[in-house]
Amino acid sequence: MMALDANSTWELVPLPADKRAISCKWVFTVKMNPDGSVARLKARLVAKGYAQTYGVDYSDTFSPVAKLASIRLFISLAATSHWVLHQLDIKNAFLHGDLQEEVYMEQPPGFVAQGRVCRLRKSLYGLKQSPRAWFGRFSEVVQEFGMKKSKCDHFVFYRHSETNIILLVVYVDDIFITGNDTAGISSLKLLLQTQFQTKDLGMLKYFLGIEVTRCKRGIFLSQRKYVLDLLAETGNLGAKPCSAPMAPNLQLTANADELFEDPEKYRRLVGKLNYLTVTRPDIAYSVSVLSQFMSSPTVTHWEALGQILCYLKGAPGRGILYKNHGHSNIECFSDADWSGSKVDRRSTIGYCVFVGGNLVSWRSKKQSVVSRSSAESEYRAMAQSVCEVMWIQQLLDEVGLKNPQPIKLWCDNQAALHIASNPIFHERTKHIEIDCHFIREKIQQKIISTEYIKTGDQLGDIFIKALNGARVDYICNKLGMINIYAPT
Repeated sequence: MMALDANSTWELVPLPADKRAISCKWVFTVKMNPDGSVARLKARLVAKGYAQTYGVDYSDTFSPVAKLASIRLFISLAATSHWVLHQLDIKNAFLHGDLQEEVYMEQPPGFVAQGRVCRLRKSLYGLKQSPRAWFGRFSEVVQEFGMKKSKCDHFVFYRHSETNIILLVVYVDDIFITGNDTAGISSLKLLLQTQFQTKDLGMLKYFLGIEVTRCKRGIFLSQRKYVLDLLAETGNLGAKPCSAPMAPNLQLTANADELFEDPEKYRRLVGKLNYLTVTRPDIAYSVSVLSQFMSSPTVTHWEALGQILCYLKGAPGRGILYKNHGHSNIECFSDADWSGSKVDRRSTIGYCVFVGGNLVSWRSKKQSVVSRSSAESEYRAMAQSVCEVMWIQQLLDEVGLKNPQPIKLWCDNQAALHIASNPIFHERTKHIEIDCHFIREKIQQKIISTEYIKTGDQLGDIFIKALNGARVDYICNKLGMINIYAPT
């Protein structure tokens, strides 16, 4: 309540005859430290925004969040350039947004002034427009400082000159800042502290559930505590570890055997594993496949989830190491299977993108259409990969870190590479004409350089199929995945 009063969040007024007031409630939470200990107990007043009416007490609600690839990219840059990563936390962030609409709310439980309601002046947690209002206010403050909002990722702000650079990433109320402009960063932090209730958390250590560890070799990202909590929750702390997240050649189909008794439990576990792929690309394919059976999971699907947990038990502290490899080149490994899904015969694409030798982006996804050949499937994967590397290059260019070298695109399918370099269309490829023109244009502009790679060296393999343990370990090593908690 002190924060609400200090921020002049509302004023008590009689409720106008033509208006209605939404209700609110208190939400109590326990905030944890990275080591699992209790940090503090927290009470938050939340408006019941589900009772709001569009056009009456709210209008636009969209507010972006920073892309996880942007977060990994800037951490990679910090590791390469030996920049300090600063972390800030905005207390009661949503209370800082200015409301444009006329919103009335009942008084909080336990605080009653007879015949009065709260006329909200500032946004409040639970209101539909609160995220947008907060982002608008935050943007105004940092842009007045001279920061520019990225067009590639709207929750990234930057300021650069010929020699200095400041990068800021905000994810709702969590902020990290990096760059080589030490004085500028100090001034920016001071500005945020004067405009908002800001807590300086020092060096970045824990961000969105991701553990950030600075060591002699570089910066290490992992979700070790998240994994251990998940294993404890599912009763798998004592499980026997296995070497691969999914059995090779496992054929998963819909309704092939007995339905799993608790579909909601299945969906919750898939969701939690999906967030783990933020730092665990080694389980991306397995989680992607099993997420396709959310509506009617079977016992076989549940057992496959159990294997992922057993695999995680073997190395809960495995994560990604970012370090200085001595270059800033961008390269991408693109791969695809053909007709791999037994449900609808659609193919799976997979790619991973490295910047300066560090893994910053990856994906495992079933294609939206059926491919008629392996070359077509691979070519669609190449088109998706080019879109991703183009976005990364544009983001780097925008913040003043241009990379003059062509982006290397590695592919293990000769037919797909031939289509990319051959201007002649064939009858069997005319239906992917847009993808063909798109990739060829980037090659002609010398933005992309396609290269053949042997299947055994194709790192995208881990994103399109289930592999044996030895192959998983080999690719994880090439991806820069290590376990700094493992005994030496």
